[in-house]
Amino acid sequence: MKILVVDDDPSIRTLYKEELEDEGYEVVVASSGDEAIRLFQDEKPDIVTLDILMPDMDGIQVLRKMKEINPRLPIIMSTAYDYRDDFSIWASEAYVVKSADTTELKETIKRLLEK
Repeated sequence: MKILVVDDDPSIRTLYKEELEDEGYEVVVASSGDEAIRLFQDEKPDIVTLDILMPDMDGIQVLRKMKEINPRLPIIMSTAYDYRDDFSIWASEAYVVKSADTTELKETIKRLLEK
């Protein structure tokens, strides 16, 4: 299974990549929205974790573009802030608050890939 991790924070990208590779996943990382869209089309991931706040293109815009390309692909919104009341993230399959503890992220990925 291939996961695309999209985050402008290099420490989050590294943490998620290492933790998810330890779980046996192939992990591709993107640091911007534009790079994420390109890798999404080239790499054909099975699932995406997507940061909401990024400098070039925010995660909501990236989410919309990815869903236009592949509406069935599970996307997990990942952010340091609580956006649960923002209706625009409802298009994603899940929402995870960033943390050094990746347990919730791993459980969410496993649950979505088992569907």
